[in-house]
Amino acid sequence: MAALWTLSLLLSVCLGCLGLTPPADFPQPHIQPPSLGFNSSDGGLSVDLPMALRVFSVDYHHVQAPFEIVLWIMLASLAKLGFHWSGRVPAVVPESCLLIMVGLLVGGVIYGVRHSAPPTLSADAFFLFLLPPIVLDAGYFLPGRLFFENLGTILWYAVLGTLWNVLGIGLSLYGVCVLAQSSLGDVSLLHCLLFGSLIAAVDPVAVLSVFQEMHVNEQLHILVFGESLLNDAVTVVLYKLFESFLRLPSVSGLDVLLGGCRVVVVGLGGLCVGLFFGLLAALTSRFTSRAQVIAPLFVFLYSYLSYLTSEMLHLSGIMAIVTCAVTMKQYVEANVSERSNTSIQYFLKMWSSVSETLIFIFLGVSTIQDVHMWSWPFVCSTLLLCLVWRATGVLLLTAVVNKLRRNAVTFRDQFIIAYGGLRGAICFSLVFLIDDFPKKRLFITTTIVVILFTVFVQGMTIKPLVELLDVKRKKRALPTVSEEIHSRLIDHLLAGIEDVVGYWGQFEQFNRKYLRRFLIREDHQARSSILRVYQELERREQRGDEEAPPIVDPRSHSRPLLPEEMDSIRRILSRNLHNFNNKQTPAYSRHTLHQYATTEKTRRPLHRHQSLGERYSYNTITHWSQREDREFDGSHRVRAGLSRSHTVCSISPRPILQDSSVPTASAQTGQVDPKSSAAREDRISPQHQIPVGRTPKKHLSFVLENEK
Repeated sequence: MAALWTLSLLLSVCLGCLGLTPPADFPQPHIQPPSLGFNSSDGGLSVDLPMALRVFSVDYHHVQAPFEIVLWIMLASLAKLGFHWSGRVPAVVPESCLLIMVGLLVGGVIYGVRHSAPPTLSADAFFLFLLPPIVLDAGYFLPGRLFFENLGTILWYAVLGTLWNVLGIGLSLYGVCVLAQSSLGDVSLLHCLLFGSLIAAVDPVAVLSVFQEMHVNEQLHILVFGESLLNDAVTVVLYKLFESFLRLPSVSGLDVLLGGCRVVVVGLGGLCVGLFFGLLAALTSRFTSRAQVIAPLFVFLYSYLSYLTSEMLHLSGIMAIVTCAVTMKQYVEANVSERSNTSIQYFLKMWSSVSETLIFIFLGVSTIQDVHMWSWPFVCSTLLLCLVWRATGVLLLTAVVNKLRRNAVTFRDQFIIAYGGLRGAICFSLVFLIDDFPKKRLFITTTIVVILFTVFVQGMTIKPLVELLDVKRKKRALPTVSEEIHSRLIDHLLAGIEDVVGYWGQFEQFNRKYLRRFLIREDHQARSSILRVYQELERREQRGDEEAPPIVDPRSHSRPLLPEEMDSIRRILSRNLHNFNNKQTPAYSRHTLHQYATTEKTRRPLHRHQSLGERYSYNTITHWSQREDREFDGSHRVRAGLSRSHTVCSISPRPILQDSSVPTASAQTGQVDPKSSAAREDRISPQHQIPVGRTPKKHLSFVLENEK
């Protein structure tokens, strides 16, 4: 905490920053332009010479912007580090709540020192620098199979659900404004719809920070995450549409129709831009074999370029960067090395984590302002309407989509989806972009209240609700050996069936026939689906093990083995097998059994019943040593070794197997008691004897050998 206080005081002294907008009433320092070294006092030129040599000087304005950026990032990193070392606090309070509290603390310190509002996060800094890393990380590590299996439901929630919330909240707030004419009479319908479009934006940053800590099941996580990710694209498009309507002198039916077409064009345009840059990134990564160091750089550059290009063309930048990340992932991972994949993974995680932390801290800092305007009817109605319209939308849309889904969304999951609609920095940044009008300060105050309510109240209570409702959680324990074997068996079986049948689906067939051949290097192309599955499993293991050695192609060092090498391998295998057979490790403890039952069961000879008719005859011979007989006498018994059976196969024309098998057993067990041999001969039943004159048959003899 001492470091946080020190950085807070430093930030209170430092003013402004690249992307930080200080208040308008704060006096800006007057900076003299740099002198060229000449003065003109009487019309002539004279050299401006220093009076004396300076030993020490401070030039803060020269490093002001990068210095303050580093201070803010340092503050965010220390706050995140302190959160994870705060004992039991992470189990009760979500990380986003604590970061907002740190921002409130820093904003209060700055306000107390400067006696003016602290700097706010500008919309351009948020949308151009902080939001792209978060969306890129979410899109690149998106679980592809789960996402595309639930794509219909996600689009159903994201598109129709967002339209439901925007129109419902906007029209309802307009009704509240009509009822409260005295204080809210100057708020028009378009202003209410504009505010409804921004307040309906579910922030993926806040949702991810809460849901990742709860470890909910994969289906619920992908539904909430995918809906919040695509919800942002829809809300931004609707916000810009209503903003354009406000700037028109009048809105006609043709304008509404053109606005609907614009929504479709913006969404599909961002999709096409992201697809183009994703394929271009995959093609570029094909030629990075001789410069693997810069291979991860192309992932970041092409992704960010797709976002900036979409923003330049007034298309959906979020759709573009998500599509670019999903498109290039499989081809880039196949082209670059495992170390490059590890670099991409850790850099994206670090970049997105820093951006999330900065966003939440600035949410708290920007709350300390002098521009607030309060209206009880408007603020309370907005909070209530956000909860009601989202809950009704989830229930109605899920009732329809469950008729088409194989795995229905349960009522508990529906409650968590409705309750998990957290607001965050997107609606906070959009509200500052509204053109000035008398009630803009009221919109800003209401947005801050909704964000704080959803993050603190809903974010802190959603985890106890998940435990109370017994919502299915994601399995956090490592899979057992049996589960791992069966999952890999199913993957290999499906891949083999695809290879044999020759059917991979329309897109997979096009991908296999054209895209993979064109975008992946020839030496990295798998010849069958089984090899692709093996490469994917190998890549997954490499990611999980940071110390795993790099993969070496065995084909480059393979050669035929020499005869002496083969003989050496045979000797090693034979010696190891012999040592394994002579292990002295008992399978269980004899002291755990009843002594009388143990004595009776261990002295009973082993008989194998006949199988396959009369084709084979079995002779069972049991050897007992005098040492083991002595162990059963007395009250205190010493643990003896267990008996293990060996199968001896022989072909003999003799009627009984005792001449051929007894010497072998005697050689293995040492001395043989003649009484026990006679007893063994008496135990042999007549049906186990072979009549003389028949053809020799195969005999199996089970010899129980004592182990010490």
